[in-house]
Amino acid sequence: MARRGTVRAGLAFALALPLALGACGGDSGGGSAAAGDPGTLRVLDYYNDEPNKSVWQGVLDGCATEVGVTIERESVPGEGLIQRVLQASSSRTLPDVLMLDNPDIQQIAASGALAPLADFGIDTEGYAEGVVDAATHEGELYALQPVTNTLALFYNEQVFEEAGLTPPTTWEELRTTAAALTEGDRYGVAFSATNSYEGTWQFLPFMWSNGGDEADIATSETAEALQLWVDLVQSGSASQSVVTWGQGDVNDQFKAGNAAMMVNGPWNFGSLAEAPDLRYGVVPIPVPEAGGSVVAPFGGEAWTVPQTGDEEKMATAAEFVQCLNSDENVVAASVGTNTVPTKPELTDEAVAQVPALESFAEQVPDLRARTGQLGEQWPDAATKIYTAVQNALVGGMTPEDALRQAQDG
Repeated sequence: MARRGTVRAGLAFALALPLALGACGGDSGGGSAAAGDPGTLRVLDYYNDEPNKSVWQGVLDGCATEVGVTIERESVPGEGLIQRVLQASSSRTLPDVLMLDNPDIQQIAASGALAPLADFGIDTEGYAEGVVDAATHEGELYALQPVTNTLALFYNEQVFEEAGLTPPTTWEELRTTAAALTEGDRYGVAFSATNSYEGTWQFLPFMWSNGGDEADIATSETAEALQLWVDLVQSGSASQSVVTWGQGDVNDQFKAGNAAMMVNGPWNFGSLAEAPDLRYGVVPIPVPEAGGSVVAPFGGEAWTVPQTGDEEKMATAAEFVQCLNSDENVVAASVGTNTVPTKPELTDEAVAQVPALESFAEQVPDLRARTGQLGEQWPDAATKIYTAVQNALVGGMTPEDALRQAQDG
């Protein structure tokens, strides 16, 4: 799921033909009764877990009342959403309102399955630039994303107090602090460097904040970021198991007291609350030099209007999508799901209700879209990044050689 920083691979080839076919004909009479009912919108999402399922049900119901429609909602497992969309496009029963993980938007838009939102008078005023970039394909906006998440540095307050330390703000401070807090079964820091898009997601704040570029990872800037991770692992400040830990595993290690710090996201707030004796704080991910800015990726989901062929219902669906992104609903979703508004002007209102979101919220103006530069080619770049990270951490290659080999493919 996007909120966990993952990106599903291989969509471009799988989607192109069936989605294009589905976009051409509209409803062929199959699917639910709602397909032919002008007063009912079919909504497809992957919010199966709590609190997302219930919070979004409330927002959806509110917009149904405001727009004057009933909704027929289907929530599928996160890993099954794209397959469900493929099936719906093949049978020409695409939903009226479709939620997508933001890195998937451009690939699906390229297939012709989504309607440009400008056709319905929807604009992006007030949204963070990175959010708009992810939802734009060849100059056209195809989605609106109300809330987002990203990565920050969690730290165990009790451990820091006992050591008389403050959270690190630079890479050098991260090295020295992690070393100082590594003791017995406890590592100084934990992160996910797994051989997947999740590992890429976690590496991006370090790569981007140092001036690295996904279009060409064989640069000194990216090598310096990778060297930081290599140093942390080789010094013992981070476990060698980071190459197999997903973000859930990282959270488990931090929650159990096996790591003094971790790189992770706000979706862990609920899990961490289950450890009543754990006191933790959250600060931005350390930057290469004092005074620098964190440039991190944004996660989360966006709402789209599929090309169903029913222009009247598509216009209603667009009104519904705009309602989901109203200021009131954005704040409600943010507070209810521990996410951050994609409109910077709304972040103060959300943080006032959930103070732990502050370190995530302050990053929103500088957040970058993973697909913002490379669009449909992002999965290939993401693969190169996590491949290089793995080769440097477990393959015995220098960061420079690992990045060069991955870039050359």
